[in-house]
Amino acid sequence: MKKIEAIIRPSVFDRVKKALTDIGVHGMNYMEIRGFGRQGGHTEVYRASVKKVDFLPKVRMEIVCSDAAVDQIVDAIVAAARTGSVGDGKIFVSDVCEVLRIRTGERGNDAI
Repeated sequence: MKKIEAIIRPSVFDRVKKALTDIGVHGMNYMEIRGFGRQGGHTEVYRASVKKVDFLPKVRMEIVCSDAAVDQIVDAIVAAARTGSVGDGKIFVSDVCEVLRIRTGERGNDAI
């Protein structure tokens, strides 16, 4: 099993969610976060003063899936989230040792 974490722009969240639903992903979590990567934030002008905005709004999505579904899910996220501009985000894929559904006691892929 794998955990896919995607950090994306808030403006593309609905597109990504629809793309994942369309391919059959039936469970995910998301958080509204703030952060920056290589772009390092940006500057804004407010009432004639320049202000540096270091932490930009982002959305962090988490999906736990079987090993076989990883490529399809990652491809769907990339296709829906890519704008071609700096700040499109990142995807992290990591191993999940165990999953346990609290309500039923199911383990592993059955618990996803």
